[in-house]
Amino acid sequence: MSDRTARRSFLIGVCGALFVPASLFARQRQQSDVPPLVDQVPPMLDHILLGCSDLQGGIDFVEQHTGVRAVFGGVHPGRGTQNALLSLGTRRYLEIIAPDPQQSAADEHATRLRKLAEPRLVGWAVHPGDLQVLAADLGKVGIVTQGPNPGSRKRPDGRVLHWSTLALKDNAKGLLPFFIEWSADTMHPSEDAPTGCQLLRFELFTPDTAALGETTAKLSLAVPIAKGTSPLLRAIIVGPKGKLEVTS
Repeated sequence: MSDRTARRSFLIGVCGALFVPASLFARQRQQSDVPPLVDQVPPMLDHILLGCSDLQGGIDFVEQHTGVRAVFGGVHPGRGTQNALLSLGTRRYLEIIAPDPQQSAADEHATRLRKLAEPRLVGWAVHPGDLQVLAADLGKVGIVTQGPNPGSRKRPDGRVLHWSTLALKDNAKGLLPFFIEWSADTMHPSEDAPTGCQLLRFELFTPDTAALGETTAKLSLAVPIAKGTSPLLRAIIVGPKGKLEVTS
């Protein structure tokens, strides 16, 4: 299995969007053909995942470029991973994710992260609302989903965060997000993560912009799409020290 395929499969389980009027779908389709007209960051974007082989190395990498140091977020029991977080604004954050050396029973996702030669984007999540409603609505337009599935993470202060995720069976070779719904009693990670950084741009590159634009319209994702030789995610983050550009 290739590294790119591995990064695609990593998303499910690690960690919702009511349909909008048809007029917005039409506008999104037009925007997908003219990327400058699209907001530079999808409005529903919840977080982006930066995978790396070593968590401290990933934290240092981000701080070196932005001037902001992410804080340890906790571990994912049974997944073999751990993370560090920094805020990218209101209800938006960066998750640096890496293998957890303290977990001997690491799964295949942690094993794939361990093979990364440098930090890379391994996915993104959006928060559209009720995932049960979203799954039903997507099914009506022929989009197959997996879940919702529960998830949790214990913070260093002992508090446990709870969420549910919904994955797409076909995520367009890693370009499309998974959907997350945070529990009502869970504080969003962006609220107390280190501040100072902003996500300037998040975009998708694909050889077939028309097909991807049609799919993102069905998913109510106003995301910039550009022509590329292969599927690729790109994010540009700015901090007090400068800009960080990362890709998948």
